[in-house]
Amino acid sequence: MPSHAVQAQQEPIVIRFSHVVAADTPKGKAAVRFKQLAEEATHGRVRVQVYPNSELYRDREELEALQLGAVEMIAPSLSKFGPLGVREFEVFDLPFLFPDEAALHRITNGPIGAGMLQRLRLKGVIGLAFWDNGFKSFSANRPLLAPSDLTGLRLRIQPSRVLDAQMRALGAQPMTMRFGEVYAALEAGVVDGTENPPSNFYTQGMQDVQSHFTVSNHGYLGYAVIVNRKFWEDLPSEVREALEEAMRKATAYAASISQAENDRALNAIRASGKTQVHVLTETERQAWKKALSAVSVEMEDVIGRQLIADIRRTIGTR
Repeated sequence: MPSHAVQAQQEPIVIRFSHVVAADTPKGKAAVRFKQLAEEATHGRVRVQVYPNSELYRDREELEALQLGAVEMIAPSLSKFGPLGVREFEVFDLPFLFPDEAALHRITNGPIGAGMLQRLRLKGVIGLAFWDNGFKSFSANRPLLAPSDLTGLRLRIQPSRVLDAQMRALGAQPMTMRFGEVYAALEAGVVDGTENPPSNFYTQGMQDVQSHFTVSNHGYLGYAVIVNRKFWEDLPSEVREALEEAMRKATAYAASISQAENDRALNAIRASGKTQVHVLTETERQAWKKALSAVSVEMEDVIGRQLIADIRRTIGTR
Protein backbone atom coordinates (compact mmCIF):
# COMPACT_ATOMS: atom_id res chain seq x y z
CA MET A 1 0.00 0.00 0.00
CA PRO A 2 1.45 3.42 -0.93
CA SER A 3 2.58 5.53 2.02
CA HIS A 4 0.09 8.30 1.24
CA ALA A 5 -2.76 5.75 1.43
CA VAL A 6 -1.60 4.58 4.87
CA GLN A 7 -1.39 8.19 5.98
CA ALA A 8 -4.92 8.85 4.68
CA GLN A 9 -6.22 5.90 6.70
CA GLN A 10 -4.64 7.32 9.83
CA GLU A 11 -6.02 10.82 9.36
CA PRO A 12 -8.72 11.44 11.98
CA ILE A 13 -12.27 12.25 10.93
CA VAL A 14 -12.78 15.90 11.84
CA ILE A 15 -16.14 17.21 13.04
CA ARG A 16 -16.31 21.00 13.13
CA PHE A 17 -19.00 21.84 15.70
CA SER A 18 -20.05 25.49 15.42
CA HIS A 19 -22.43 27.32 17.77
CA VAL A 20 -23.29 30.92 18.61
CA VAL A 21 -23.39 31.06 22.43
CA ALA A 22 -20.67 31.34 25.05
CA ALA A 23 -18.61 28.31 26.05
CA ASP A 24 -19.84 28.46 29.66
CA THR A 25 -23.56 28.15 28.80
CA PRO A 26 -25.42 24.81 28.97
CA LYS A 27 -25.02 24.34 25.20
CA GLY A 28 -21.38 25.35 25.29
CA LYS A 29 -20.62 22.87 28.06
CA ALA A 30 -22.61 20.10 26.38
CA ALA A 31 -20.67 20.63 23.14
CA VAL A 32 -17.38 20.18 25.01
CA ARG A 33 -18.75 17.08 26.73
CA PHE A 34 -19.74 15.63 23.35
CA LYS A 35 -16.22 16.31 22.07
CA GLN A 36 -14.72 14.38 25.00
CA LEU A 37 -17.15 11.48 24.72
CA ALA A 38 -16.85 11.21 20.93
CA GLU A 39 -13.07 11.19 20.93
CA GLU A 40 -12.98 8.60 23.73
CA ALA A 41 -15.62 6.37 22.12
CA THR A 42 -13.81 6.34 18.77
CA HIS A 43 -10.34 6.00 20.36
CA GLY A 44 -9.23 9.20 18.67
CA ARG A 45 -10.48 8.19 15.24
CA VAL A 46 -12.78 11.23 15.39
CA ARG A 47 -11.59 14.67 16.40
CA VAL A 48 -14.25 17.24 17.33
CA GLN A 49 -13.33 20.90 16.98
CA VAL A 50 -15.75 23.12 18.92
CA TYR A 51 -16.17 26.75 17.83
CA PRO A 52 -18.35 28.70 20.32
CA ASN A 53 -19.66 32.28 20.37
CA SER A 54 -20.06 32.67 16.57
CA GLU A 55 -16.32 32.18 16.01
CA LEU A 56 -17.01 30.59 12.62
CA TYR A 57 -20.56 31.50 11.67
CA ARG A 58 -23.34 33.68 12.97
CA ASP A 59 -26.98 32.71 13.47
CA ARG A 60 -28.35 32.67 9.94
CA GLU A 61 -25.09 31.65 8.32
CA GLU A 62 -24.51 28.42 10.23
CA LEU A 63 -27.43 26.48 8.72
CA GLU A 64 -26.29 27.31 5.20
CA ALA A 65 -22.71 26.41 6.15
CA LEU A 66 -23.90 23.03 7.41
CA GLN A 67 -25.90 22.29 4.27
CA LEU A 68 -22.90 23.23 2.12
CA GLY A 69 -20.56 21.05 4.20
CA ALA A 70 -18.45 23.96 5.47
CA VAL A 71 -19.08 22.59 8.98
CA GLU A 72 -20.27 19.14 10.01
CA MET A 73 -22.31 19.85 13.15
CA ILE A 74 -24.28 22.74 14.64
CA ALA A 75 -26.88 23.12 17.38
CA PRO A 76 -29.22 25.96 16.34
CA SER A 77 -32.13 27.07 18.46
CA LEU A 78 -35.42 25.50 17.47
CA SER A 79 -36.75 28.83 16.18
CA LYS A 80 -34.24 28.68 13.31
CA PHE A 81 -35.98 25.77 11.58
CA GLY A 82 -39.10 27.73 10.66
CA PRO A 83 -37.28 29.86 8.08
CA LEU A 84 -35.67 26.64 6.81
CA GLY A 85 -39.17 25.48 5.90
CA VAL A 86 -39.87 23.16 8.82
CA ARG A 87 -42.49 25.26 10.55
CA GLU A 88 -43.46 22.53 13.04
CA PHE A 89 -40.43 23.40 15.16
CA GLU A 90 -41.97 26.77 15.97
CA VAL A 91 -44.34 24.91 18.29
CA PHE A 92 -41.57 25.17 20.89
CA ASP A 93 -41.90 28.97 20.73
CA LEU A 94 -45.55 28.98 21.84
CA PRO A 95 -45.85 30.91 25.11
CA PHE A 96 -46.66 28.92 28.26
CA LEU A 97 -47.06 25.65 26.32
CA PHE A 98 -44.80 23.60 28.58
CA PRO A 99 -45.43 23.87 32.34
CA ASP A 100 -42.04 22.39 33.28
CA GLU A 101 -39.04 20.42 32.03
CA ALA A 102 -40.70 17.06 32.71
CA ALA A 103 -43.54 17.91 30.33
CA LEU A 104 -41.11 19.21 27.75
CA HIS A 105 -39.03 16.03 27.86
CA ARG A 106 -42.11 13.91 27.19
CA ILE A 107 -42.07 15.58 23.79
CA THR A 108 -38.36 15.95 23.01
CA ASN A 109 -37.51 12.42 24.24
CA GLY A 110 -40.62 10.77 22.82
CA PRO A 111 -42.12 9.86 19.44
CA ILE A 112 -43.29 13.41 18.65
CA GLY A 113 -39.77 14.77 18.99
CA ALA A 114 -38.29 11.87 17.03
CA GLY A 115 -40.74 12.50 14.21
CA MET A 116 -39.82 16.18 14.09
CA LEU A 117 -36.10 15.41 13.86
CA GLN A 118 -36.83 12.93 11.08
CA ARG A 119 -38.41 15.68 8.95
CA LEU A 120 -35.07 17.49 8.78
CA ARG A 121 -33.65 14.81 6.46
CA LEU A 122 -35.47 16.44 3.56
CA LYS A 123 -33.38 19.57 4.17
CA GLY A 124 -30.08 17.72 3.84
CA VAL A 125 -29.43 17.43 7.55
CA ILE A 126 -29.79 14.71 10.19
CA GLY A 127 -31.33 15.61 13.55
CA LEU A 128 -29.50 13.82 16.37
CA ALA A 129 -30.92 15.22 19.61
CA PHE A 130 -32.67 18.03 21.44
CA TRP A 131 -30.59 19.99 23.96
CA ASP A 132 -32.05 22.15 26.73
CA ASN A 133 -31.23 25.71 27.59
CA GLY A 134 -34.17 26.33 29.87
CA PHE A 135 -37.06 28.76 30.00
CA LYS A 136 -36.95 32.38 28.91
CA SER A 137 -37.57 35.58 30.83
CA PHE A 138 -38.09 39.18 29.75
CA SER A 139 -35.66 42.04 30.32
CA ALA A 140 -35.76 45.81 29.71
CA ASN A 141 -34.71 49.09 31.26
CA ARG A 142 -37.98 49.46 33.12
CA PRO A 143 -39.94 47.14 35.42
CA LEU A 144 -41.96 44.46 33.59
CA LEU A 145 -44.60 43.36 36.06
CA ALA A 146 -47.69 43.31 33.85
CA PRO A 147 -48.09 42.57 30.13
CA SER A 148 -48.91 46.24 29.50
CA ASP A 149 -45.41 47.18 30.69
CA LEU A 150 -44.06 45.92 27.36
CA THR A 151 -46.24 48.29 25.33
CA GLY A 152 -44.18 50.21 22.82
CA LEU A 153 -40.87 48.53 23.64
CA ARG A 154 -38.65 47.16 20.86
CA LEU A 155 -37.77 43.58 21.81
CA ARG A 156 -35.24 41.39 20.09
CA ILE A 157 -36.58 38.06 18.84
CA GLN A 158 -35.28 35.11 16.87
CA PRO A 159 -36.67 34.61 13.34
CA SER A 160 -40.00 33.03 14.30
CA ARG A 161 -43.53 33.93 13.31
CA VAL A 162 -44.68 32.68 16.71
CA LEU A 163 -42.32 35.01 18.58
CA ASP A 164 -43.35 37.87 16.33
CA ALA A 165 -47.01 37.22 17.19
CA GLN A 166 -46.13 36.88 20.88
CA MET A 167 -44.51 40.31 21.06
CA ARG A 168 -47.31 41.96 19.11
CA ALA A 169 -49.87 40.41 21.48
CA LEU A 170 -48.03 42.20 24.31
CA GLY A 171 -48.00 45.51 22.47
CA ALA A 172 -44.25 45.32 21.84
CA GLN A 173 -42.40 45.80 18.56
CA PRO A 174 -40.54 42.60 17.59
CA MET A 175 -37.09 43.07 16.07
CA THR A 176 -35.36 40.06 14.53
CA MET A 177 -31.65 40.15 15.22
CA ARG A 178 -28.64 37.83 15.39
CA PHE A 179 -27.79 36.76 18.92
CA GLY A 180 -24.23 38.04 18.68
CA GLU A 181 -25.48 41.54 17.86
CA VAL A 182 -27.91 41.90 20.76
CA TYR A 183 -25.56 43.34 23.40
CA ALA A 184 -24.40 46.16 21.12
CA ALA A 185 -27.99 46.86 20.08
CA LEU A 186 -29.07 47.11 23.72
CA GLU A 187 -26.12 49.32 24.55
CA ALA A 188 -26.90 51.65 21.64
CA GLY A 189 -30.64 51.71 22.36
CA VAL A 190 -31.51 50.12 19.02
CA VAL A 191 -33.59 47.60 20.96
CA ASP A 192 -35.10 48.07 24.41
CA GLY A 193 -35.23 44.52 25.72
CA THR A 194 -34.90 40.80 25.21
CA GLU A 195 -36.20 37.38 26.12
CA ASN A 196 -33.50 34.97 27.30
CA PRO A 197 -32.82 32.25 29.82
CA PRO A 198 -30.68 33.65 32.65
CA SER A 199 -27.59 31.77 31.39
CA ASN A 200 -27.65 33.50 27.99
CA PHE A 201 -28.42 36.87 29.57
CA TYR A 202 -25.57 36.68 32.06
CA THR A 203 -22.87 35.13 29.89
CA GLN A 204 -23.42 37.87 27.30
CA GLY A 205 -23.04 40.56 29.97
CA MET A 206 -26.53 41.94 29.44
CA GLN A 207 -26.75 42.89 33.12
CA ASP A 208 -24.54 45.83 32.12
CA VAL A 209 -27.17 47.19 29.71
CA GLN A 210 -30.51 45.98 31.18
CA SER A 211 -31.74 47.25 34.53
CA HIS A 212 -34.74 44.92 34.96
CA PHE A 213 -35.17 41.15 34.52
CA THR A 214 -38.55 39.48 35.06
CA VAL A 215 -38.50 35.74 35.71
CA SER A 216 -41.53 34.88 33.61
CA ASN A 217 -40.54 31.42 32.27
CA HIS A 218 -42.98 32.18 29.48
CA GLY A 219 -41.29 30.20 26.72
CA TYR A 220 -38.74 27.51 26.10
CA LEU A 221 -35.34 27.90 24.48
CA GLY A 222 -33.85 24.68 23.22
CA TYR A 223 -31.64 23.43 20.43
CA ALA A 224 -31.50 20.60 17.94
CA VAL A 225 -28.08 19.10 17.33
CA ILE A 226 -27.85 18.45 13.60
CA VAL A 227 -25.21 17.15 11.19
CA ASN A 228 -24.67 17.34 7.46
CA ARG A 229 -26.57 14.38 6.03
CA LYS A 230 -23.98 13.32 3.44
CA PHE A 231 -21.16 13.51 5.98
CA TRP A 232 -23.12 11.44 8.50
CA GLU A 233 -24.26 8.77 6.06
CA ASP A 234 -20.74 8.39 4.64
CA LEU A 235 -19.24 7.59 8.06
CA PRO A 236 -18.25 3.98 8.75
CA SER A 237 -21.14 2.35 10.61
CA GLU A 238 -19.07 1.61 13.72
CA VAL A 239 -17.98 5.26 13.94
CA ARG A 240 -21.54 6.48 13.50
CA GLU A 241 -22.79 4.13 16.24
CA ALA A 242 -20.06 5.32 18.62
CA LEU A 243 -20.97 8.94 17.92
CA GLU A 244 -24.67 8.24 18.46
CA GLU A 245 -23.87 6.80 21.88
CA ALA A 246 -21.66 9.80 22.70
CA MET A 247 -24.53 12.08 21.67
CA ARG A 248 -26.99 10.23 23.93
CA LYS A 249 -24.66 10.75 26.90
CA ALA A 250 -24.01 14.40 26.03
CA THR A 251 -27.76 14.98 25.73
CA ALA A 252 -28.37 13.52 29.19
CA TYR A 253 -25.60 15.77 30.50
CA ALA A 254 -27.15 18.85 28.84
CA ALA A 255 -30.49 18.08 30.46
CA SER A 256 -28.86 17.54 33.87
CA ILE A 257 -27.07 20.91 33.96
CA SER A 258 -29.56 23.25 32.31
CA GLN A 259 -31.58 24.20 35.39
CA ALA A 260 -28.54 24.45 37.66
CA GLU A 261 -26.71 26.67 35.18
CA ASN A 262 -29.71 29.00 34.90
CA ASP A 263 -30.12 29.12 38.67
CA ARG A 264 -26.44 29.99 39.02
CA ALA A 265 -26.72 32.70 36.38
CA LEU A 266 -29.81 34.19 37.99
CA ASN A 267 -27.98 34.43 41.32
CA ALA A 268 -25.07 36.10 39.54
CA ILE A 269 -27.42 38.62 37.91
CA ARG A 270 -28.80 39.50 41.35
CA ALA A 271 -25.31 39.67 42.84
CA SER A 272 -24.12 42.07 40.12
CA GLY A 273 -26.28 44.78 41.66
CA LYS A 274 -26.90 46.15 38.18
CA THR A 275 -30.15 44.42 37.31
CA GLN A 276 -33.24 44.21 39.48
CA VAL A 277 -34.80 40.74 39.33
CA HIS A 278 -38.55 40.28 39.71
CA VAL A 279 -40.14 36.83 40.00
CA LEU A 280 -43.76 36.75 38.85
CA THR A 281 -46.32 35.85 41.48
CA GLU A 282 -48.93 33.29 40.47
CA THR A 283 -51.51 36.06 40.00
CA GLU A 284 -49.12 38.03 37.79
CA ARG A 285 -48.23 34.90 35.84
CA GLN A 286 -51.90 34.21 35.09
CA ALA A 287 -52.25 37.74 33.71
CA TRP A 288 -49.34 37.11 31.32
CA LYS A 289 -50.81 33.77 30.27
CA LYS A 290 -54.16 35.40 29.55
CA ALA A 291 -52.51 38.14 27.48
CA LEU A 292 -50.74 35.53 25.37
CA SER A 293 -53.49 32.91 25.17
CA ALA A 294 -54.58 33.88 21.65
CA VAL A 295 -51.14 33.25 20.15
CA SER A 296 -51.56 29.46 20.06
CA VAL A 297 -54.86 29.77 18.19
CA GLU A 298 -53.41 32.38 15.82
CA MET A 299 -50.46 30.12 14.97
CA GLU A 300 -52.39 26.88 14.38
CA ASP A 301 -52.28 27.29 10.60
CA VAL A 302 -48.54 27.98 10.70
CA ILE A 303 -47.49 25.13 12.99
CA GLY A 304 -50.28 22.61 12.53
CA ARG A 305 -53.41 22.27 14.65
CA GLN A 306 -52.93 18.52 15.03
CA LEU A 307 -49.35 18.82 16.29
CA ILE A 308 -50.37 21.34 18.96
CA ALA A 309 -53.26 19.08 20.01
CA ASP A 310 -51.00 16.01 20.13
CA ILE A 311 -48.48 17.83 22.33
CA ARG A 312 -51.17 19.09 24.70
CA ARG A 313 -52.62 15.59 24.99
CA THR A 314 -49.19 14.04 25.60
CA ILE A 315 -48.26 16.47 28.38
CA GLY A 316 -51.76 16.54 29.85
CA THR A 317 -52.67 20.20 29.28
CA ARG A 318 -55.55 21.84 27.46
